[in-house]
Amino acid sequence: MESPPPATASPGAPTAHPGSIVGILAFAGIVAALTQTLVVPLIAQLPTLFDTSASNASWVITATLLAAAVSTPVAGRLGDMYGKRRMLLVSLVPLILGSVVCALSSSVIPMIAGRGLQGLGMGVVPLGISLLRDVVPTEKLGPSIAIMSASMGVGGALGLPFAAAIAENTSWRVLFWVVAVLALAVGALILALVPADRPATAAAGRFDLPGAIGLGAALIALLLAVSKGADWGWGSATTLALFAAALILLPTWGWWELRLSDPLVDLRVTARPQVLMTNTASVLVGFAMYAQSLVVPQLLQLPEATGYGLGRSMLAMGLWMAPAGLMMMATSPVGAKLSAAKGPKVTLAVGSLLIAAGYGLSVPLIGSGSPWSLLIVTLVCNSGVGFAYGAMPALIMSAVPPSETASANSFNALMRSIGTSFAAAVIGVVLARMTTDFGGIPLASENGFRVAMLIGCGVGLAAAVVAALIPVRTTKTPLQPAAAAPDTPQPSPAKA
Repeated sequence: MESPPPATASPGAPTAHPGSIVGILAFAGIVAALTQTLVVPLIAQLPTLFDTSASNASWVITATLLAAAVSTPVAGRLGDMYGKRRMLLVSLVPLILGSVVCALSSSVIPMIAGRGLQGLGMGVVPLGISLLRDVVPTEKLGPSIAIMSASMGVGGALGLPFAAAIAENTSWRVLFWVVAVLALAVGALILALVPADRPATAAAGRFDLPGAIGLGAALIALLLAVSKGADWGWGSATTLALFAAALILLPTWGWWELRLSDPLVDLRVTARPQVLMTNTASVLVGFAMYAQSLVVPQLLQLPEATGYGLGRSMLAMGLWMAPAGLMMMATSPVGAKLSAAKGPKVTLAVGSLLIAAGYGLSVPLIGSGSPWSLLIVTLVCNSGVGFAYGAMPALIMSAVPPSETASANSFNALMRSIGTSFAAAVIGVVLARMTTDFGGIPLASENGFRVAMLIGCGVGLAAAVVAALIPVRTTKTPLQPAAAAPDTPQPSPAKA
């Protein structure tokens, strides 16, 4: 595949140096990721701020999760059809509106609605990664994808201390005004400097509205059951009914998609061994990545009197967690070099092993009484995440035609999100069941935290095994477009 020029499609379109384009798109990813951890410092205060129950307040997080899961594959398909840059800009609109709604909220209902709107903007990262294939020269594509992928970790890590500092020193509403301004700045930079995709990569056909509705309903049923099962009871009628609905809706949706010539998600492409196994590894990596982010903050904040807690404030906890996100960005170019030398399959396997090693280190370090030990754990784990997150889009894009890049990357991002949702449920159950009494208050026990970290280690090892088994096609470059399937005509890539 010849290198695409940094500028595209229409005369007068914006142009910029490839490094600037990558920087702008990574900035977009950081802003999108920022919204996910933005409300963490506020969780304990939300019931008081909005005069509601803790259960109702928890929907402030759940709404974002559900909206992101439903909108990400839709944004990917629309990006393939109408342009990835265009859909990037469209995705920023609900992110901005949602931030404004949250900033102006005086009750929990508009706050939940605003958080749902913010979730609709979570397609920014997979769309940005897919756009790179069209606007960055091939020789720079691997490192660019790695940096863009790492932006999620940077935004998530920086969100905690940023939000905690603002919440402690000024009004919580400032958090959302800042995000709105940052998202506006991202939109202006994309309009001014980021070129559009090449017309030859656009997907033909009509948008599959029934498929979008079916997938959305199935995901809402599944993720609601997983995320709220602990609150409602895993054996409750509501939880069981949602799991049953998901089991019915997902196969029905799959049957519908296979009937169409232009589906929302091309399941024949996702069934290709390289894509299928990469997506399987993505679920496992998403689980392994998220488990430690549930355990380490609790250990940092639990009282020292427990014997294993470190008694740090929310702000201090965020500052101790921040270097891990920055480590993702720092190691992503190393992962890209490994992918160029050995292939992204090797990078994914190495990254998964690093994640497992980080969890393994944590077992003897829990209860050490030093935050430095937990910092080492998060640095090792997130180094592995940086490797893995850069390798997965490379594996996906080398196995799908250019006209399905955004859709395939968005589906891969959805798989990672499903992994994080299951991590929250599983780790939540472990820590809720393995408790100790602390002044009449049940707290997760030291052994509970060790078991949770051992689970993360096991899932990381499983991800490494799956990565090692991915059957990768032999191509001239790891990001060369895959050949079209015999029964699916695809447009040829445009030459520079």
